Amino acid sequence: MIPKEDHQYIGIIQLLHHFKWTWIGIFSVDNHNGENFLQKMQPLLSQNGICSAFIERLSQLIHLEDLSEVYQTISMIAINMMNDKSNAFLVYGESWAIMWLRLVPLIVDPESKEILLFRKVWIMTAQIDFILSGFQALWDLQMFHGAISFTVHSTEVADFKEFIQTVNPLSVSRNGFLQEVWEQLFDCSFPKSELQEMRSNPCTGQKKLENLPAPLFEIEMTGQSYSIYNAVYSVAYALQTLYTLYFNRKKTRIGKKPHLPHLWAWQLHSFLQGISFNNSAGERVFLNEKGEATGGFDITNLITFPNKSFQRVRIGKMDLQAPKGKQLLIDEDMIAWNPAFNQIPPFSQCNDPCFPGYWKKGIEGDQFCCYDCVPCPEGKISDQNDMDDCFECPEHRYPNKGKKGCILKMVLFLTFEETLGIGLSSAGLCFFFLTSWVLGTFVKHRDTPIVKANNRSLTYTLLVSLQLCFLSSLFFLSQPGKVTCLFRQSMFGVTFSVAISAVLAKTITVVLAFMATKPGSQMRKWVGKRLAFCIVLSCSLFQVWIYILWFSTSPPFPELDMHSVLQEMILQCNEGSAFFFYCVFGYMGILAIASFIVAFLARKLPDSFNEAKFITFSMLAFCSVWISFFPSYLSTKGKAMVAVEVFSILASSTALLGCIFLPKCYIIVFRPDLNHREQLIKRS
Repeated sequence: MIPKEDHQYIGIIQLLHHFKWTWIGIFSVDNHNGENFLQKMQPLLSQNGICSAFIERLSQLIHLEDLSEVYQTISMIAINMMNDKSNAFLVYGESWAIMWLRLVPLIVDPESKEILLFRKVWIMTAQIDFILSGFQALWDLQMFHGAISFTVHSTEVADFKEFIQTVNPLSVSRNGFLQEVWEQLFDCSFPKSELQEMRSNPCTGQKKLENLPAPLFEIEMTGQSYSIYNAVYSVAYALQTLYTLYFNRKKTRIGKKPHLPHLWAWQLHSFLQGISFNNSAGERVFLNEKGEATGGFDITNLITFPNKSFQRVRIGKMDLQAPKGKQLLIDEDMIAWNPAFNQIPPFSQCNDPCFPGYWKKGIEGDQFCCYDCVPCPEGKISDQNDMDDCFECPEHRYPNKGKKGCILKMVLFLTFEETLGIGLSSAGLCFFFLTSWVLGTFVKHRDTPIVKANNRSLTYTLLVSLQLCFLSSLFFLSQPGKVTCLFRQSMFGVTFSVAISAVLAKTITVVLAFMATKPGSQMRKWVGKRLAFCIVLSCSLFQVWIYILWFSTSPPFPELDMHSVLQEMILQCNEGSAFFFYCVFGYMGILAIASFIVAFLARKLPDSFNEAKFITFSMLAFCSVWISFFPSYLSTKGKAMVAVEVFSILASSTALLGCIFLPKCYIIVFRPDLNHREQLIKRS
């Protein structure tokens, strides 16, 4: 009828977890039951992260003849109880185990007594009660105020209190047991025939059980009594079932009322298995197929009073039918703690908790419940107390200053609104308008010798491509997306390839024009717009073909770089294929080097309209910019990387515009008197 002790152990573990008590003292009765309790409890504690600060075995008897040994035992108990780290004590045993604990305040000094009485919480098992007798009833129970006890489940039985109030041993004939109880409780005696003299304090029927203090007699039905009450009813129901079955069989056979059979106890076993009924308290009693009751434990809180009495308040229960890990149900608000705790659950751990930002590091030679608190390493956090290790934030977050939590990273990219973006976009637009002015000037003065020289179509093509190069820089300053990531590289690469192809065509045109002036030269048929057009078209289409291969296999796409900068997420364009990315630049480098070599060789040709010198300087500047671009580009991250590429685009485009066209614009605008064939021939 009483639940197995193993269920109680699970409840104790869940209770300790509920209040986060991981450093507890254990008092156990020194007998076979106590050793069995320790053997089962200690592994459970370790498996659930709980340590025992000490284990004290309490003798079942106190031998007053050896006072020195008794004093030594009580002193050792007092020393353990004074442990300032352990404020929760687990007690297993019987009522006599309480006697040892109650002796401790009698031998300690007042200051220590204050700590013992008011700064500890006791956890009692169901085997312990506080029903005391004799001189023990005069002892104070104040040190156990706020104790939490596991008790066998019980409930109020109808008319039980009324029965207790009317009990009188004088009205019950020959009830020796009740008379002995009465004598012990009221310290009186009944007349006995074998005794000649009566005691001075004879027992009368005037005294009532309800007037006794709780340490002597609890008027409420205890869990043990409630179990006996249910056991009696269970046997009664089993007997009723058995007799009903027997009578029905006999009546069917002989057709008359049968006599009651003689029964043995074992014959009831099968009828007790699976029996179910409602008792007079309104509770359903059920015995499983093994004949075991399915009731659980009540969790009670002990409240003491100055008159040395106490009251048990039910604060929860141990429901054995609940899911695993949730069997313990407790209402923390109903608990009356010792006054020293100020109605706050006590702290019972080996050391102060490791707060967020720290992690637990075990101390060599100590139990695992004792540890040092170590700050989290860089880049990791802990957001709860007593974490075994720190952990990294998600990719889109970073640790805060105290390493207690994660902060959402800001998404950053180079925009038009910030200072760097404003500077670069303004420079790009200014050079675009400057190139437009140069183009307009050349169109306006298209019939002058300096414009007509070296193929006007190539000049216009070069200027338009430079305009697009300046505009392509704006794609790098907008928010990276699927479209912008495709356009920023393709527009830049193709327009630059057209520009350099036009420069190469101009250089080849200068060389062919000089060679065609020699008598009998076969180069005259190559001089003209057709060759220049073929050079520009073929070189540009080759770059377009590279882009087609690139975008069809592994095109650029927007991505968030979570790792380059600790506190930021960089929205950038992933180039997709690094091979094709460098192929684009490599191809432009080949065109630029070819233009530079041809222009350098043709720089001293005797031609008044020779652009080779200007092209040589422009290609030198162009190559210098892009050679320095690669180490700068690879050594930067995020917005700086984009800024380096935009600056390289603007610088190289400006070099082409300045070196090739500004000297001509100077003559067209400021020295128109030199823009005549005769003047240019004369100067040469």
